Order: sequence, then C-alpha cells, then structure tokens
Amino acid sequence: MSEKVCVVAGAGGFIGGHLVDDLRKRGAGRIRAVDIKPEAEWFRRFDDVENLTFDLSEKQACIESCKGADLVYNLAADMGGMGFIENNKALCMLSVLINTHLLMAARDADVSQFFFASSACVYNAEKQKDAAVTPLREEDAYPAMPEDGYGWEKLFSERMCRHFAEDFGMKTVVARFHNVYGPFGTWQGGREKAPAAICRKVLEAVHSGEHAIEIWGDGKQTRSFMYIDDCIEGIHRIVEGNVPEPVNLGSNELVTINGLVDIVEQIAGVELQRTYKLDAPRGVNGRNSDNEKIRDCLGWEPGIPLREGMAKTYGWIREEFDRDRNN
Repeated sequence: MSEKVCVVAGAGGFIGGHLVDDLRKRGAGRIRAVDIKPEAEWFRRFDDVENLTFDLSEKQACIESCKGADLVYNLAADMGGMGFIENNKALCMLSVLINTHLLMAARDADVSQFFFASSACVYNAEKQKDAAVTPLREEDAYPAMPEDGYGWEKLFSERMCRHFAEDFGMKTVVARFHNVYGPFGTWQGGREKAPAAICRKVLEAVHSGEHAIEIWGDGKQTRSFMYIDDCIEGIHRIVEGNVPEPVNLGSNELVTINGLVDIVEQIAGVELQRTYKLDAPRGVNGRNSDNEKIRDCLGWEPGIPLREGMAKTYGWIREEFDRDRNN
C-alpha cells in the first residue's frame, strides 16, 4: 500500500472523504482525490493528498485521473436520498458515463484493481414488497427489476465491471452498499438519507419548541443501516480479498423507520408527536442485507450497532446544526 497510487473518484462526497482519510492513516503512498465539486464544497479535504476537480463523466478527465494509478475506487455518482432518487432518474442514469469512462481509462493505464461502489437499489423490487422482508442475497438482483433510474445505472455498471474483467483481464470488485450513514455527510438540502434527515428533524423539533416530526411514508417500512466505519473496513477487505462477484456490504440489523425515530428520540432525550406524509417518496417496503456471502468469503461482516452509530451521527449533526443556527 505504501508504494501504490490510489485514485478515489467521488472523494469530495461522504463515503469518498472517509475513504481518503482512512487511506492516509493506512499509509497509502500517493492518494489522488477527484470530485466534480469545487474543493471548498468537499465534505472533507486533505492537503497532503493530490486533490483534483474533474468532471469524471468526461473521458479525458478519467484518463488524467488514472495516469500511473494502481488502484481505482469509484464512488462517484449523482445521487442522494429517496427524495432525490425518485425525482431525478435521468441524472442518476447519467452516472453510467463515470464508470464507463473510468473503466476504459483504468484498462488503458494498466490499473491493477478497480473497485466499484454499487447499491442495494439493484435488487428486484418484487422481493422487497413486504416490510418483514427476507434478507436479500446477491443472486436476488436477477431477474432484473431494480430501483428505476439509480438502480438500473448501478446494475448496468456492475455488468460493465464484469465484462471488462472477462474481456480485458482487469481485476474488478463490486460491493453493494446498504444505506451508509455517519458523520461528515449530507444532512440537509434534499439529498440527505433517512438517518441524517431524522437527526435534523429531531433537532429542528427541539429547537422550535413544537416537538413534532413528519415522517415520510407510514413509518412501517424497514431498512438496515450501515455505519461508515464498517463501510470503509468492508471496502478494504473486499479489495484485499479480491472477491470475484458483487457482494453485499451492509448491516443485517433490520429496523422500521418508526424504530429509527425511536432511537434518535432516545439519544436526544425527547418524545415527539408524529405525523406521516403518505404521498412522500418512501422506496420499497422492506430491504435488508443477507451477509452469508461476505462471511464466507472474508470471515467478517459489518457489526457496529445502529444505536451506537446513530449516537455518533446525531452528535456530529447537532454540532453542524448549532453552527448554522449561530451564524
């Protein structure tokens, strides 16, 4: 690792920023951090790495990013929480250009390994109609009926990785992320995901004195949420283990959205009146990660309890909320 050139695409985002920080701590020799956003808008930025502002949907930007690279981590995508995904399907689909051009550039640069961050949104919607969902196994992605827009882009990009490995001998690995959350991420503005949105709503309820919270859907829909530290550890293990097929990377601790609100209320020490916005984007009724494959391949699975991770996340968002309120 100390002599490798590691490219992190999407380094200005939530997971990308954490990955860059962790690569630094692990002694990566040279880190090239790439994102479309101006550096001032990156969630985390480090002066001891090479920071580049490129639009990776353009082929030449990918060529420049991959020069001399050994490892490429593709976490770049135009995405957000369910509200963004359901209302911006075309923008989500356009992210396919990023993975396509990065794969081509990585192949031509003789990159030793290519990591693609996929999503549980690739899974067949027919298997996610019941809140008491059976955990999703990797083979449940087919026959294909993924989340419209974002899910299709991820599934197509997975196939691109597979065929570049088959046709050109590239080493590609794919992880299907299940709802990653934690500090240093989006918590307001419309792209935030449920854990951050609920933390913000609880803080707003406490600050306003109204002690009420609006929940999207009926609150009975189920999910599993993976804390960012488990996600970063999983990325490294999957890359080092060279897992040949797409693999779930997620917690299997299933919770309802109502249950997630319960946890945040307990952390904040409040009890709020709940209203339900039934016409809001809510996604599938149930989704959970089956971790048998990652346990079999790596002898490991994400294990940080939701209550523990949410306490850290709420604490960080509270600091950000207070800072915004005082400015």
